[in-house]
Amino acid sequence: MMNYYYLLLLAIAFEVCGTTCMKLSEGFTKLLPSVLIFVFYAISFFLFTLALKGIDVSVAYAIWAGLGTALITIVGILWFREPATALKMISLIVVITGVIGLHLSDKVT
Repeated sequence: MMNYYYLLLLAIAFEVCGTTCMKLSEGFTKLLPSVLIFVFYAISFFLFTLALKGIDVSVAYAIWAGLGTALITIVGILWFREPATALKMISLIVVITGVIGLHLSDKVT
């Protein structure tokens, strides 16, 4: 049996890589990161589509958007030296809490 949540997590990872490449491309002025944007997003959408075979779209999309947002925020803080304000950290906790709640709601009948 395929675990659709693993596919979803991989889709999220590739989406974060694609978004990171957006920043690295410096407005499409650097070739490799510019090309990788499209490669990573294509892989992400492919994996996300496969994950939807076993996860409700409402839950899958919310998890994808929420975790993607949380992860790219962490990348921004750690890699691009963006400020880690108190409000940003509290908001990140709220996003992660919401994602956990949505994941748990998928388990409740």
